[in-house]
Amino acid sequence: MKSLKLVQYFLFTASLSAFAQDWSRDVEVNYPRENIYQLEQRSFDRKVNEGRKVALFYPVTVSELLIPYRPLKTFFESSPNDPVRKIIFDLARVVSPFKSMPEVFEWLGVHEFPWTTQEETPNQLPELSADEKELPMGATLIKTENGEALTFGCAACHAADLFGVKVLGLTNRFPRANEFFRQGQKLAPYVNSFVFKEILKTTEGERLMMLKAKNVTKWVGAKQPVVLGLDTSLAQVALSLAKREKDPYATRTFKSALNPRPNKLSTAVADSKPAVWWNVKYKNRWLSDGSIVSGNPVHTNFLWNEIGRGTDLKKLEEWMNKSQDEIEALTAAVFASRAPRYEKFFGVDSINIQKAKKGQKHYVQSCQKCHGTYEKGWDLLYGDLLSKTKQIQNIKVIYHKKTPVIDVGTDPGRYLGMKEFAQDLNELQISKQLNAMVEPQKGYVPPPLDGIWARWPYFHNNSIPNLCALLTKAEERPKTYYAGKAIDKERDYDQECLGYPIGEKTPDEWKENLSLFYDTKKEGLSNAGHDERIFIKDGKEIYSGQEKSELIEFLKTL
Repeated sequence: MKSLKLVQYFLFTASLSAFAQDWSRDVEVNYPRENIYQLEQRSFDRKVNEGRKVALFYPVTVSELLIPYRPLKTFFESSPNDPVRKIIFDLARVVSPFKSMPEVFEWLGVHEFPWTTQEETPNQLPELSADEKELPMGATLIKTENGEALTFGCAACHAADLFGVKVLGLTNRFPRANEFFRQGQKLAPYVNSFVFKEILKTTEGERLMMLKAKNVTKWVGAKQPVVLGLDTSLAQVALSLAKREKDPYATRTFKSALNPRPNKLSTAVADSKPAVWWNVKYKNRWLSDGSIVSGNPVHTNFLWNEIGRGTDLKKLEEWMNKSQDEIEALTAAVFASRAPRYEKFFGVDSINIQKAKKGQKHYVQSCQKCHGTYEKGWDLLYGDLLSKTKQIQNIKVIYHKKTPVIDVGTDPGRYLGMKEFAQDLNELQISKQLNAMVEPQKGYVPPPLDGIWARWPYFHNNSIPNLCALLTKAEERPKTYYAGKAIDKERDYDQECLGYPIGEKTPDEWKENLSLFYDTKKEGLSNAGHDERIFIKDGKEIYSGQEKSELIEFLKTL
């Protein structure tokens, strides 16, 4: 018996060492850490598959901001002339534009699951049952003691539809998660839980769930983004913390909710887009502004999500301690993410290798110092003898051992916003336990450019519609553009400029939708910077139009 226990002990400690990871500040990154826990292949594949399920189905069960799903579905599936529906609208003093749950999900920007295997996507979704695919990616039904509850998880903002292909880990271009919270907060004061129960014939548990959700919105600091395509998650965390007491667990009190501490982010703009996942493996400073300088980024993401949902942090701490398997699985999946390949969508013959090779020289001259080195198949000895597909692959990516943060004159709203609540975050007991440290930086992380072709619009604030615009003097860049869905590869994407078609190329139907209009003159949306001392010297451009085209051709291959 003792020998059996000894074996079990060694197996347990061996498993711990296999999962050990140094998240301390300034640790050197010596390899692209796709296999962050250094697992053997079968264990790695299994862990990543589990992690993708966690990304699709939000695992945090201690959230109180949960919506009773059955009554919500009943409400939206009722006839527009139904007296029940009319009474609720009258109570809420709002008029809903939605006629069904699918319309609600479409407005939110979440994407339907694919029903067939997609060869083009680099991050295959796990096999799921038909029931699991009933709701869109990121929408999650949680079974609680009070009934089924609707919530939203990682894939709501970190999954996209790329010309009909669902790509997990790619930025959702049209997320309305923050607007969803704001709308719910506006509605909450008008919802009487007993009337809610009587009209929709809910269970007592569903009534209590709705009542709890209504109450917890007191500690949610929701804010509408300036434009569709960005989110206000930074501001929501800051404003939600400002509604709590300043103690190690940011205790929720009615007094703190009624008298929140002043915070500049109630008016200042620090909007940004959700980041792609596949860059995480190269970095040791998280977020576009590099402000998280230590700690597992997935831990931090759960913490910030739940602060923004008004969750009790003692309960969250307990959940985190019990849910290491889910956290480790999601971490493995995030680090294992890969970028979609251009040739998978447009064909290998859409890339001119000789032109791309010329562009590589321009990249080395102007971009490599900040964005990293890309060794290509054609760089190998006898590389010219490889197939065209193999020649354009990234054989090796060399990024900084310590992630830099550089100020190249881009819109400062995001990094200035981080100053407004960094200290409050660092003083939380749960932050200290996770070794999650926030230090506001001046500037932004120059990211690796894997899959840059699929990451339009560009900059953290989406202010650049395509790479032709980015490689133009800041003062000559387009001040406005329209952003539409990536449905048709010929109509909705400029293959020469890698991004949105602008000017006369803009699809007419986009121009009819004001929510798709982007104006860089608004606060927080500036498209300035990233030109001088990069491809502008002494006020003059160093590349001709042909040379810019060559550089873009090289960027297609990344």
